[in-house]
Amino acid sequence: MEEIKSMEPELVKQFVNQAHGNMDKVAEMLEQEPGLLNAAWDWGGGDWETALGAAAHCGRIDIVRYLLDRGARIDLFTAAMLGKLDVVKALIAAWPELRNAKGPHGIPLLVHAKAGGEEAQPVVDFLQQG
Repeated sequence: MEEIKSMEPELVKQFVNQAHGNMDKVAEMLEQEPGLLNAAWDWGGGDWETALGAAAHCGRIDIVRYLLDRGARIDLFTAAMLGKLDVVKALIAAWPELRNAKGPHGIPLLVHAKAGGEEAQPVVDFLQQG
């Protein structure tokens, strides 16, 4: 098993911040430190956010796809933003309370879906039915 090393907290914070909208910086930082891929920053009060979560609620499909292509762990909020209706339906069927789940910064699942634009409209419609 590979030895796990800790990262500088400020590096994680910077990476998550950049993932809200700076594709070039995300790629540069991830190339320099691959361990950032699934690192999470705690904004306080249990408000944990990864780069993938940041890009998802900002509707940055380019950054989301880049991170997923490199092995980022997908979650319900990202699936909703990407318009993955089958994934969203399956998770909500298993755990109905997820329909009202809140992601990073307390942003609701529906808002994540709306951030996906036209591609995610079926998810928006599904979530608004409930």
